[in-house]
Amino acid sequence: VVAPDLQSASRLKSPALPIQSEREPLPSKGLSGCSFGGRFYSLEDTWHPDLGEPFGVMHCVQCHCEPQKNRRGKVFGKVNCKNIKQDCPDPDCDEPILLPGHCCKTCPKGNHPVADILFSKEKEDDLHKSYNDRSYLSSEDMDFVTVLTGMTDSWLPSSGGVARARFSLTRTSLAFSITYQRMSRPGKIVFLDSDGNTAFEYRVPKGQSDMICGVWKNLAKPLMRQLQSEQMRIRMTTLTNRREEVEGKIIKHRALFAETFSSTLTSKEENSGMGGIAMLTLSDTENNLHFILILQGLIKHKDKEPVLVPIRVHLVYRQHILREILANITSHDPDFAEVLTDLNSRELFWLSRGQLEIAVATEGQDPRQISGFITGRKSCDTIQSVMSSGDALTPGKTGGVGSAIFNLHDNGTLDYQVQVAGLTSDMVGLTIELKPKRRNKRSVLYDLMPEYNKATGRAVGSWSRLEARHIHMLLQNELFINVATAHSQDGELRGQIKALLYSGLEAPRHELPTPLAGHFVSPLVRTGASGHAWVSVDKNCHLHYEIVVAGLSKTDDLTVNAHLQGLAEIGEIDDTSTAHKQLLTGFYGSQAQGVLKDISHELLQHLDQGTAFIQVSTKLNPRGEIRGWVHVPNNCKLGTNGDVEEAEFDDFFVTDPEELKKDPHMCFFENQHHAHGSRWTPNYDTCFSCSCQKRTVICDPVICPTLTCSQTIQPEDKCCPICDERKESKDMKALERVEENPEGCYFEGDQKMHAPGTTWHPFVPPFGYIKCAVCTCKGSTGEVHCEKVTCPVLTCSHPVRRNPSDCCKECPEEDKTPVGLEHSDMMQADGPRHCKFGKNYYQNSDNWHPWVPLVGEMKCITCWCDHGVTKCQRKQCPMLTCSNITRREGSCCPECIEEDDLMIKSPDKRRTWRH
Repeated sequence: VVAPDLQSASRLKSPALPIQSEREPLPSKGLSGCSFGGRFYSLEDTWHPDLGEPFGVMHCVQCHCEPQKNRRGKVFGKVNCKNIKQDCPDPDCDEPILLPGHCCKTCPKGNHPVADILFSKEKEDDLHKSYNDRSYLSSEDMDFVTVLTGMTDSWLPSSGGVARARFSLTRTSLAFSITYQRMSRPGKIVFLDSDGNTAFEYRVPKGQSDMICGVWKNLAKPLMRQLQSEQMRIRMTTLTNRREEVEGKIIKHRALFAETFSSTLTSKEENSGMGGIAMLTLSDTENNLHFILILQGLIKHKDKEPVLVPIRVHLVYRQHILREILANITSHDPDFAEVLTDLNSRELFWLSRGQLEIAVATEGQDPRQISGFITGRKSCDTIQSVMSSGDALTPGKTGGVGSAIFNLHDNGTLDYQVQVAGLTSDMVGLTIELKPKRRNKRSVLYDLMPEYNKATGRAVGSWSRLEARHIHMLLQNELFINVATAHSQDGELRGQIKALLYSGLEAPRHELPTPLAGHFVSPLVRTGASGHAWVSVDKNCHLHYEIVVAGLSKTDDLTVNAHLQGLAEIGEIDDTSTAHKQLLTGFYGSQAQGVLKDISHELLQHLDQGTAFIQVSTKLNPRGEIRGWVHVPNNCKLGTNGDVEEAEFDDFFVTDPEELKKDPHMCFFENQHHAHGSRWTPNYDTCFSCSCQKRTVICDPVICPTLTCSQTIQPEDKCCPICDERKESKDMKALERVEENPEGCYFEGDQKMHAPGTTWHPFVPPFGYIKCAVCTCKGSTGEVHCEKVTCPVLTCSHPVRRNPSDCCKECPEEDKTPVGLEHSDMMQADGPRHCKFGKNYYQNSDNWHPWVPLVGEMKCITCWCDHGVTKCQRKQCPMLTCSNITRREGSCCPECIEEDDLMIKSPDKRRTWRH
């Protein structure tokens, strides 16, 4: 947190950017890198960690300083360590040995040195290759594609179905859009890792559409690396009586970045196992159609050597061949790229209407053919626009808003829904335009004004004369929507029409969103910003929201920089015109999204009645910069269902008990199975909150908020006391004053909003909860104040820690504890102090072999508990004077190799090599 005087001083140099969280140790001398074990490592450095005596250097663990980017694009280092023993090569000799300071066994000197050198060189090249590949990654490399076809090498009958899947990778999630043809609606989608094991399973919801939309959230980094190195596959299965299955490899493709038209190619043969896709785009200036074909199963070959196969590619309109291309492709790489130059006006018209067909056929005695119609690129993303006065050709600050959503059909028709509010004068123009070539010289494509209804402030209709060039520009985010008024003839509001990435939230994007504007704030705020939000309530009474903002200028105030730093809030106005707000989230950039689970009965009622609002606040306008009224009909009579676990964030998570048992990351606690990522209150103590993190149960004490009322009550089933609703009216008024305060605090560590006055233990990745510190949210300023817990000075000679999670020690109630009194629960023992090692607790005098992450049990090291202090020692090995030394499997100490053994083994080896 920055002190006010430091903040004002920083404005002299640059906008006051949000403070970078200390997720990693601070880099040395301002350089980007990693701090580990008191040493600084540069980006991309690798090393073996030294755990100190008696553990020493972990030669089988390799750490890597990985470059990462935060939300503001700044590069920092993150330490990632892995066990490399599984990557050891198999030595090409009968008796490999383990040399001191090495992880992998090698052949004794003289055994195949050339092969070792070649292997090392090969591995080195691979490392350089992967580094170079990463260094050239750009935004288009975050998009992937798959062609799914029936598997012809399976004993099951192959499918004639073909599916095309497109993937977009964000920081932690993988969104996917899948279309399919010549097969019934799939019921299950499975992602397979490099070993063919199920990495993620998605249950397809029932529906009539041929589009499947989903998100794989919290993608683990090892799987993310497999995805980026094209080692993953996807399988799609129907659940009907006639079971069909299609599968394909997930690949990166640069054509995805420019693709604006697409086609899925299928065969008319039943159970052919053939298919393909075409990715197409128009040239920026010429009427040339570039395309790339990815084909599967069209070429049947069993030869190990690649074979050249002649093919014909036809552009067809109603069975009439318009263009023909003859080419040769190889059987091992059946992809093909070409350009159809100078499309005439008729061909462009048929392209825009989805009436052109692309066909690919092999030549020879057994010709095979697949074909498909070309349409605008399909996706689960939403084509939308926020119109603001800050983005007008002549920027202004009116407090008005415009919001639009679009839907492109296969026949080239574009449906649109537009709404405006807060205009300074009557609207005289509503147009879709190109970017102006010269200042204030607008290029109008389509006039939506005839469909505008002044009474509702909306325009709803269809644009059926979209040209192929316009479809291309629409899907490249190159079109704009403009609102002209009597006072601003060139435009009072303007917005870019662009795709909003599918997020998986249950927000109805096919409906017009809630407009957000300064016009709706009381008192009215004249701002250049505006926005819109999709809000919905699911069956568990959880609120899903997505917010998009636009038009905030960098020059508005130095405290607001290029990225909007905002607080999203939701609230309602009651009968006394007093606003009660609940913080949703703090966010950077132009978007915010999430799920609110803890919703009061009153707020749900106001959502149902349409008297709730959602707003975005900034540093310039902390009481609301833009706001919108929300109406979400719901049947949540009793408020949020508090028993729903967080694991049910998405409907596609596995909740079946039998399926849950198969999950390798699930936890078993108090005779119950819990999904990875879930959180619950344990039976043994309601004042603890437990979570499952990859087979490990972590339980933390609940920190109760400070209450401002004079009278409190303690519910039987709750840990924290609450205010007594029967208290005096003056106390009620004091509580209302607290709730009126719209401020809150965003803590970077746990990435959560905290209500004013609340206290909590800070969560600092990767260390977890810091129990010896307490943070407080100062609602008046929005600052988080954290301080170290001050432990009292103790006078007793043997202080004890009552609970392992406690920060401070205490004096026992009686220093003279009876000798025979012992508690079975070591967490409350007042006798000799126990020891904590890793996540385990040990009684005094216990001894054990330590378990080290990524390495396992260290059998050559023994640890013991000495009155609360853990001591470890490595097994002492005798000094060896021989020259031939080896270490046997499972042995702690090296041994001498007898000369007799060498003489016996040598002849056998020589005979083996001769053969």
